[in-house]
Amino acid sequence: MASESSSRFRNELLRRMTAEDLALLEPSLRGVVLPLRMSLVVPDVPIEAVYFIERGIASVIARTSTGYEAEIGFIGHEGMAGYSLVMADDRTPQACFVQLEGEAMRIDARSFNAALTTSRTLRLFLLRYVNCLQIQTGCTALVNARLKLTGRLARWLLMCDDRVVGGHFSITHEFLATMLGVRRPGVTIALQELEGLALIRSRRGEVVILDRPGLIALANGGYGEPEAEYIRLLGGSED
Repeated sequence: MASESSSRFRNELLRRMTAEDLALLEPSLRGVVLPLRMSLVVPDVPIEAVYFIERGIASVIARTSTGYEAEIGFIGHEGMAGYSLVMADDRTPQACFVQLEGEAMRIDARSFNAALTTSRTLRLFLLRYVNCLQIQTGCTALVNARLKLTGRLARWLLMCDDRVVGGHFSITHEFLATMLGVRRPGVTIALQELEGLALIRSRRGEVVILDRPGLIALANGGYGEPEAEYIRLLGGSED
């Protein structure tokens, strides 16, 4: 049963875990601001802390040795950065940084690992989240291989909309190109197509969602499965 004190958090993992597990983490949790582009995980460097996102969005980025990069993971208030520790590894070749500024509850790696060792249930609970993120990554690979750019962009915007309040967010065309692994002109054309369909409004680095059902239809089955699996594995909202 979730702790009554969990209601003071917006992060869904903290809200859903048992009172006993939250009590192990809570003394070491510290609220921190997440400025734009802040590194949460540095590739191939020991993870210093876990961040339970309260507000904002972080991206998990894969890079090749020649410098190509693309987003493979999307983390908001439903998740955490530094999840490799849950799998008993202290580093990863992938980067994770803040793409939409916000806030998080931070816990240092030593305290987090101590809680995982003490509790028989905490690691099992958080492994369910890691599984959800792997499902999301698999879906990303599928849509990148099979959907047109407009459909991929529609899915990405829906995932943003799930994690922000108000249906609008600031994002540049250049950053979108990096996230989607395409060239900037392609993103500009795709945004214009979505705007022409009256699905969004895009101006000066800000995107406003106008027609969410229309975006879901355009995503052509690429959106929804990871979100449904999150609910199946971790339960419905605690709101």
